[in-house]
Amino acid sequence: MAGLSQDGGSPAAADPGTAVTDTAAPTVVAPTVAALVGQVYRPVTSLGPGRRLGVWFQGCTLACPGCMSRHTWEATGGRELTVERFAALWRAALADGLDGLTVSGGEPLEQPAALAALLAAADAERRRAGRPADLLVYTGWEPEELAADPATAAALDGADAVITGRYRAGQPTRLAWRGSANQRLTTRTALGRERYAPYLDHRPERPELQVRVSEGEVRVIGVPRPGDLGRIERDLVRRGVTLRETSWRP
Repeated sequence: MAGLSQDGGSPAAADPGTAVTDTAAPTVVAPTVAALVGQVYRPVTSLGPGRRLGVWFQGCTLACPGCMSRHTWEATGGRELTVERFAALWRAALADGLDGLTVSGGEPLEQPAALAALLAAADAERRRAGRPADLLVYTGWEPEELAADPATAAALDGADAVITGRYRAGQPTRLAWRGSANQRLTTRTALGRERYAPYLDHRPERPELQVRVSEGEVRVIGVPRPGDLGRIERDLVRRGVTLRETSWRP
């Protein structure tokens, strides 16, 4: 996700996305567990199959050169999202027919307890709703780093599919939902294999990108290819939108 500020404000400002009115009874989860997040938004159609709820964790020390989401690096930004509140948002998303959850960042594994709790709540809610909604997590950790730190890697146990690996600007790819050729899409459950098998080697002609304007900011959701963000920026300028800063440039 990239942020472009029209008014000089920080693109990392908390953004609740689509407003959700929670009228159902709360799920019994641990309300003291919270994730620091930069954005929650739906529907996301560019980071996984179908229509999805997107949650972007705030904070990332990996700092991949060329990252489009530099505004998610600082751990002091964002806002707290309790597991209880997340469960209410996810419950509403399921009721509206959404197909899955995508967790990105930032780096979700820098908050392993919160990630594990959110995935557990997501699983409980989808079982209660009887919906085969899949859970996808992006992490910049490499497979060998996960193998070397099983305690942290265990936070991914609730995911149906995981996309791993640093973003490497010098290794572009056309693979669906991956930013560089080194990144791997791995299925971890029967639902993950069913949902993602058609996309393991899928190379769309063009990636889907969502562009939304909210409170003086333009946000790009998806995995752009080289040159896409520049083209979006130039198109906005032609439309009279003055950009004061962008999240993908230092």
